[in-house]
Amino acid sequence: DCYFSFAGPLTFKNGQEHRDALGLVPLDRLIVETDAPWLAPDPHRGKRNEPAFVSFVARRAAEVKGVPYEELARVTTANACAFYSLPVS
Repeated sequence: DCYFSFAGPLTFKNGQEHRDALGLVPLDRLIVETDAPWLAPDPHRGKRNEPAFVSFVARRAAEVKGVPYEELARVTTANACAFYSLPVS
C-alpha cells in the first residue's frame, strides 16, 4: 500500500518518462503536488513554483490517464486526505 506522487516535470516537454510512469499508476494510488518552490509546471517553468500551480499538474495527469479533470481532482484529493489521515471534504 503506497501512493505515487507527480509534480511539475510531468508537464515538461521532455517529461515523457514521467508520463509513461503515470500511465502505470492506478488512480486510487495517485497524488499530485507542486514541489514548491522548485520545478514549476509548464507554462510557469523556470519561475518560482507555488501551490496554486498544482492544477496544471492535475490537468496534465488527467490527460495522460484519459479521465476528466474533475474526476482526477476528486480522486487525488481523496487520496491525499487518506495519506495524511485527514477527513475527505
